[in-house]
Amino acid sequence: MKLREHPLMMCGMVMCGGIVNWPPIRIWTGGERNKRPRGEVGVLIKVELSLLDPRRLFLTIQYNHSEYTGCLLFDDATFCRDIYHLLKRLYRRSISTWT
Repeated sequence: MKLREHPLMMCGMVMCGGIVNWPPIRIWTGGERNKRPRGEVGVLIKVELSLLDPRRLFLTIQYNHSEYTGCLLFDDATFCRDIYHLLKRLYRRSISTWT
């Protein structure tokens, strides 16, 4: 199963029918200029669990000489931690090859 198709890759499943969290909305954090990447592009360079919310995960990608950070929100903290460990193993790989 592809990551984007997993039924737990969403937030708010109970209250509003769920908001799909993949691909994440990204914010330009540095580099040459904001190229506004869309979809499953770039290379994963950092994954961090939130210190404030165990259901939140931050991803940083590199795309065309710029960096972007996005956030994944989950209802399930255990699943969030599982995704964190999965993504840590995918450092420096193109996102399009594993989603």
